[in-house]
Amino acid sequence: MDIDFDTAGWERIRETSARWWAGELKRPLLYITRKDRDPGRQEPALPWKKYVAAYDFSVSAEAIIDRFDYEISRLRFFGDAFPHFWPNFGAGVIAAFLGAHLESREETCWFLPDRRQEAGEIEFRFDPENTWYRRVSDLCLAAMDCWDGMVQVAMTDLGGNLDIISTFRPGEKLLLDLYDHPEDIKWLTWKAHEVWWSYFDALNTMLRPVNPGYTFWTPIFSDAPFYMLQCDFCYMIGPDMFDEFAKPELAASCRRLDHPFYHLDGPGQLAHLDSILSIPELKGVQWIPGAGALDITRWPEVFTKIRDAGKFIQFFGDIRDLDVIIEQLGSPEGIMLISWETNASENEIAETLAKYGL
Repeated sequence: MDIDFDTAGWERIRETSARWWAGELKRPLLYITRKDRDPGRQEPALPWKKYVAAYDFSVSAEAIIDRFDYEISRLRFFGDAFPHFWPNFGAGVIAAFLGAHLESREETCWFLPDRRQEAGEIEFRFDPENTWYRRVSDLCLAAMDCWDGMVQVAMTDLGGNLDIISTFRPGEKLLLDLYDHPEDIKWLTWKAHEVWWSYFDALNTMLRPVNPGYTFWTPIFSDAPFYMLQCDFCYMIGPDMFDEFAKPELAASCRRLDHPFYHLDGPGQLAHLDSILSIPELKGVQWIPGAGALDITRWPEVFTKIRDAGKFIQFFGDIRDLDVIIEQLGSPEGIMLISWETNASENEIAETLAKYGL
């Protein structure tokens, strides 16, 4: 292990993040990395795969972590960046924990039901012996054993509860169920909520003895329980249905977290933004315009609405985008930029950090 980070770095991350969450940091959080460092070790024979699920089960968890150790060792961390490992099994992997078939491809994972069931026939239960849950657990344990708290081990992408249900009632079936069997879907949503929290709590119990704090696929750090909630299914429904079928469970999950965020993915979700922002316990919103949409600097009305609701903002982009968005908002407070493996020069990075007092 030759990662470009140390315990003093972690102390700084904890202190800065706590101030940001408390609304006391008068600058943005800046997570910036470059992948141009000599890792100080030989490259493993095992190839790197974006989706950890793509590794055959014959490949040990330790071998996978060794490959990721090499990749993390190639990174340099700037500003508020810190090393983290995300066990990527696709968005909504709880569906696999609940018995769906996980099909891993080069750029995504799909979850397919093993048989057709009506909404009223579907049952969800926590299964600690599920093959995919055990694989995620083994990777987390191997990661903690390797890095001993120097790398934040992120929560796997559990998914949103209506998204999980849509795995088992795919395509237009769930949309029709909202009309034909609304009570069955509401009952199933709360069952999914219960099992979601069973897996979340079980994984966090495993991670907490060593892990520095809480994070997920997006490396925002928190000392207190924290997650990026989502509902991609709501792209296909209107505001009334969102408020009836999605919002109650979303609000309940927000109440169980210290720092809940929402993953607002694409223009189709903007119809629900007012409703999402009305949840008092929600702390922030991640805005991702999505493929084919206008770039991140072309949405001042979205950022302004989030800011006016008193919520934090997180976005992905280049450091050149930061000044534009701050100018649109009039203040750098409560903002987080994540710029993974930036192609910005070291001088550009240094100038940006200096501008905001880092």
